[in-house]
Amino acid sequence: MVDGKTVVCSWEERLVIEMLLLLMLLLVLPCHIVCPMSSINCSIYDDPFPIPHYFYQPGDLLIGGIASQVTYFNNPPSFLEHPSRMVLDEPGSITKNYQHILALAFAVKEVNDNPNFLPNISLGLYILNSYSLGRMTFKATLSLLSAQQKLAPNFSCDNRQKVIAVIGGLLSETSAHMASILNIYKTPQITHGSFSLSKADKQKFQSIYQMVPDDTYQYRGVIKLLHHFRWSWIGLLAIDDDNGNQFLQRILPLLSENSICFAFTYKLPKMTYLKEIAELIVNEAEMYPVLMDRQTNVLFVHGEIPTMMALRISFYLASFTSLPPLSKVWIVTSHWDFESFSFYRITDTDTLHGSLSFTVHSNQPPGFQEFLHTIRPSWAGGDGFIQNFWEQAFSCSLKREQEDMKDTCSGEEKLESLPGTLFEMQMTGYSYNVYNAVHAVAHALHNIRTHESKCIKHVEGGRLDVLNIQPWQLHNFLRRIYFNNSVRETIQFDQDRELVSVFDLTNWVTLSNGSFARVKVGQLDPQAPSGKELTLVEDKIVWHKSFNQVLPVSVCNDPCQPGFSKTKKEGRKFCCYDCTPCPEGMFSGQKDMDACVKCPDDHYSSDGHHECLPKISTYLSYKEALGIILVTLAVSCFLVTTLVLGIFMKYKNTPIVKANNRSLTYILLVSLLLCFLSSLLFIGEPGKVTCLLRQTTFGLIFCVALSTILAKTITVVLAFMATKPGSHMRRWVGKKLAHSIVLSGSFIQAVTCIIWVYISPPFPQMDMHSQPKTIILECNEGSAAMFYSILGYLGFLASVSFTVAFLARKLPGSFNEAKFITFSMLVFCSVWFSFIPSYLSSKGKFMVAVEIFSILSSGAGLLGCIFFPKCYIILLRPEMNIREQIIRAI
Repeated sequence: MVDGKTVVCSWEERLVIEMLLLLMLLLVLPCHIVCPMSSINCSIYDDPFPIPHYFYQPGDLLIGGIASQVTYFNNPPSFLEHPSRMVLDEPGSITKNYQHILALAFAVKEVNDNPNFLPNISLGLYILNSYSLGRMTFKATLSLLSAQQKLAPNFSCDNRQKVIAVIGGLLSETSAHMASILNIYKTPQITHGSFSLSKADKQKFQSIYQMVPDDTYQYRGVIKLLHHFRWSWIGLLAIDDDNGNQFLQRILPLLSENSICFAFTYKLPKMTYLKEIAELIVNEAEMYPVLMDRQTNVLFVHGEIPTMMALRISFYLASFTSLPPLSKVWIVTSHWDFESFSFYRITDTDTLHGSLSFTVHSNQPPGFQEFLHTIRPSWAGGDGFIQNFWEQAFSCSLKREQEDMKDTCSGEEKLESLPGTLFEMQMTGYSYNVYNAVHAVAHALHNIRTHESKCIKHVEGGRLDVLNIQPWQLHNFLRRIYFNNSVRETIQFDQDRELVSVFDLTNWVTLSNGSFARVKVGQLDPQAPSGKELTLVEDKIVWHKSFNQVLPVSVCNDPCQPGFSKTKKEGRKFCCYDCTPCPEGMFSGQKDMDACVKCPDDHYSSDGHHECLPKISTYLSYKEALGIILVTLAVSCFLVTTLVLGIFMKYKNTPIVKANNRSLTYILLVSLLLCFLSSLLFIGEPGKVTCLLRQTTFGLIFCVALSTILAKTITVVLAFMATKPGSHMRRWVGKKLAHSIVLSGSFIQAVTCIIWVYISPPFPQMDMHSQPKTIILECNEGSAAMFYSILGYLGFLASVSFTVAFLARKLPGSFNEAKFITFSMLVFCSVWFSFIPSYLSSKGKFMVAVEIFSILSSGAGLLGCIFFPKCYIILLRPEMNIREQIIRAI
C-alpha cells in the first residue's frame, strides 16, 4: 500500500522484495558465530523463528527436501511486521501431498536396507515446508544448507551433517525460489514437479535436474488430442502470473499452426493470498457466463494445484445459487491434481467428472503399500508433519485436551479409508518422481564410491571418501546417471538435465462419495517417432454425464457435411466458416474439408457431390434403338439401290437407259450403294481403322457420285448443243469426256484424302469433358481444316452440278434428266447446308447420328430424284420407253 493505493508487483519485483525481507530477518537474528582458526568448532545460536514443520532423520549424508504439505492463508507481504509472523489462523494441510514426504522416507529406507548399496554409509533426510510462499521457501532453502534448526549457511561445522542434494519443489514458483539459492552453492536440486525453463535459464541454473519433461511436450500432446477428437473451438484458462502468460505465449501459436481456435482466454487469480481467493469467489458471476458458452465444450486449463482447488470451491458455491452446473471437458496439464483441504472435502468434484490430463508417469514400487500401512502418528520421532496431517485428514485431534469439538484420534485410523482427494494409497506421479530422485542421488553416490575421480581425495584402502564429498562434486555423476529402478524402469537424464520419461493420459472419474478414480487411457511419449507420440484407448474414456457417453463436440459452427467445403466468414476466426456446395465435377468426401477436390477425368461427382462415380463410356452402338434405326435405313437404302441397279441392268437396251449414258448410270448407282454402306462405318465403338476410313471413304465415294452427276449434266448439255446444225460440239460428246470428268473430279478428292491421312490422320479418342457423366468414345478428325476441305469440295461439286442442271432444265423432254438432277442437287445441298450447324451443336453419338442421317438422306435424295422417274417409266409405262416416243418428243 503506497499513498493509499495498492501496488501490483511483478514476479521479479516480488522475488526481490521477499529476498530483502529475508535479508532483514537474517540481519536482526541474534546469532553469534565463533569459529576459531585452530579448529572448525562453531557455536551457532538457534533460529528465533524456526520453521515449525519439518522431518529430520539422521544419517551420514542428508538428502534435503522442500515440501508443500502445509500452508497458511495469509496476506500479501508487508514491511510493517516480521515476515515469519505474517500468517493468519491455523495452518491448513494439503493432506494429499503428505505422500511425497512418505515417498522420500520410503526411498531412503529402501537404500539403507540394501546391504549391497552404499555399505557402511547411511542416508538421512531433512525436509522443510515451503508454505507455498516465496519468503518462506528462501528461508527453508537456507535452513537446509545450515545446521538443523540453525541459520548459518556456508559454514562447515564438525557437528553438522551435510545436505548433498535437495528434492523440490512441487510448484513452479517454489522451484524458482529454491534455484535462486541452491544455484549459488551449486547444490543439486531435483525438481519433482513441473517447472519450465527457457534455454537461457537452463544455462544459468546448472544445478537443476527436472523429473518432469518440459511443458512443451504436454502442449503438443494436447494439440494431438484436440486433433484426434476434432475439437477446434476451445476455451483457455491460465493463472494470472508470469507462468500463465508464458503458457499463453507458447500455446497460442501452436493452436494457430494446427488450425485450432480459442473462443476466449480467462485469467484466473493466483491463489496465494486470502484476498485472491475472495476475488475469485466474488468474480464467479463474471466467470460463469464466459465458461457457459454452448459452442465451447472443451476447456484447456493451465493452473497449478492452489488455483484448481479454488476453482472447485467456486463450483461448489455455484451449486447454492441460480447458476447452472458446468458440463464441459476439462483438459489440464500435469501441474494439476485432485486434492483438497480437509475442511472442504465435500466440495464439487462432479463438474470435473470426465476430465483429461497429462499426468506425470507413475508406477508402484514393491513394498510401498505395506510401508503406508505401517504409518501411525507415532511411527517416527522426526516426522513433524504427521500430526498436522493426521488431525486434518481424519478430522480429529491427537491432543487429549482439545478446545474445539473434534473427536480424539485413536491413532489407529486407516489411510485407505480416506477419499482420494485427501490421500491416495497408490503412488502418484509426483511421489514416484521423489522416489526416483532419491535413488538417482543414491546411485550417483554409489558410483562415486566404486569409480575413481580426481575431484575427490582418496583415503586408506584406495576407496573414495564419499563422506567428504561436496555437493557440487555430485553433478558430474548425476548427469550421467543410468539405472533401472525397482519396477525395472530406466532412469536417466538427457542433455538438458530432464528425465527421459513419458506422460500418462489420465481420465478422471469422480465418485459419489467425493473420491475419484484415475483411469489411464493413453500415453504421451516425447521420444517416440513423429506422429506416434500419442497413443489413445478411446473406448476407456468416460465423458461428463451430460454428454450421455457420446463424444462431445466443440466447434465454432456445425461441421460442413460431405459435398460442401469451408468458406471463411468475414471478421471471424478461421475456425468459424460457412459451408459452400461443391461445384460440378468436384467433391468432398469428408466433413469440414477446406476445399472441394476435382474428380478424376474418368469420374463425375454424385448428385450430393460427396463422392466420385465412374463415368459410363458411350458411343453409337448397334444394340441401341438409334443405332438399329440407322442401320435399318442404311440397309433399306442399299437394297432399294440394288433393286434400281438390277432394273437398269435388266433394261439396259431400252431407249430410256441408253439415252442417259448407261456407264455413268452404273457408276452413280454403285457409288450410291457404297455411300449407304459407308454409313455403317460410323456405327459401333470407334477404332483406329474405322476412324481412319470413316470420313475419307465417305468423302471419296460421294465425290465419285457428285462427279458422275456433273458428268451426266454436262453430257446432257453437250448432247443438246451437238444436235444443232453445224455445231462443233459433236467431237466433245462421248464416253471419254464423261469418264475424264469423273476421274478428274475424284482424283482431286483422293489427293486431298491422302494428304489428310499423311499429315494428321483421324484417330479414336475419349472425350471426358463434353458431358458430365459419360465418356464419349469418338473419332478425332485430326485436322479439322482437312475435314472441312473435303466437305467444301463436295459442296463445290454439288453447286456446279446444280448450276449446270438448272440452266439445262428447259431442254426438250428426251433430255429432261437435267430437271431431275436439279431437284436432286437441291435436296443434296439442303441436307448438307443444314448438316453443318446440326453437326457443330451435337455431342457424342448424336453428332455421329447427324452425319449418318445426312449421308443417307442426301444419297436417298439423289436416288429418288434421278432414278425413280425412270423406274416408273420402265416398270409402269413401258409404252413410253420406245424410240418413236422419244423421237416424237423431239
